Amino acid sequence: MGWLDRPGAEKKSAEKAGAREDAEKKVRIPEGLWIKCNHCRQIVYRKEVDRAGKVCPKCNYHFPITLEERLEQLVDPGSFVEFAREVVSSDPLSFSDSQRYVDRLRAAQKKTGLEDAVRVGECLISTIPAVLGLFSFHFMGGSMGSVVGEKVVRGADRALETRRPLILVTASGGARMQEGIFSLMQMARTSAAVGRLRKEGIPYLTVLTDPTFGGVTASFAMLGDVIMAEPRALIGFAGPRVIEQTIRQQLPEGFQRAEFLLEHGFIDMIVERKNLKETLAQLLCHLGSDRSLANSAVCRGSEKG
Repeated sequence: MGWLDRPGAEKKSAEKAGAREDAEKKVRIPEGLWIKCNHCRQIVYRKEVDRAGKVCPKCNYHFPITLEERLEQLVDPGSFVEFAREVVSSDPLSFSDSQRYVDRLRAAQKKTGLEDAVRVGECLISTIPAVLGLFSFHFMGGSMGSVVGEKVVRGADRALETRRPLILVTASGGARMQEGIFSLMQMARTSAAVGRLRKEGIPYLTVLTDPTFGGVTASFAMLGDVIMAEPRALIGFAGPRVIEQTIRQQLPEGFQRAEFLLEHGFIDMIVERKNLKETLAQLLCHLGSDRSLANSAVCRGSEKG
């Protein structure tokens, strides 16, 4: 007896044909129209997320944004003047795995238009002068190699020289393994550099965004006079899956999220993206020891309020 002669075979064949016809009738959704939230896992309309400043309308998770978008949101228009652009990565270990390190660098530079994972420069934030360092997670996961460490150090040195406050906005997966010990030593260099600011009474603020991990968290990111984070940001040293596999225990709900860290005293405050510029300006007014800050129109206005 052939397959088509078996009882129910004709019915099943008709059902499959009907299912195919229904599938063809379904409206095709253009690619990129919807986006999945990294926190609540809900499918949300991309344009709605964009209108909210790349914030999930369901759970208030702050999606990672580009360095250029961050710069536009934080600084006064046209005020950012970058320095240390001439510092570029080399290949001290002649590292190669599935791809040569130099090739990875070229690919990242072509993709992002950046020389490396951080940009530093002088700027105005609500008319208040500051030195600003911005990380880009899109450049090799924001990993900290010798160039990133050097730029952070130069940013701290410029803040010390000009007596301007230093602000670093982090987004990083940690140290850059392709540079080995040259990468790891940047933890000590950057920590020492921002330590010099504290001795001179120059404000140093950090803003931790999703994600901030590894050597960046274990060094300068957690040394700010005030440590801020965006809502729902993942912050830690090792990732939660690595920790669970190591200790063979399930981690608490929300472990390593900004809210968990605030509750346990690891950070000072959580600031929504839309309020970040204003919050930074207010903090600089209160912490600033330079007369130029005290004379700022923004600071005078906050004092009256």
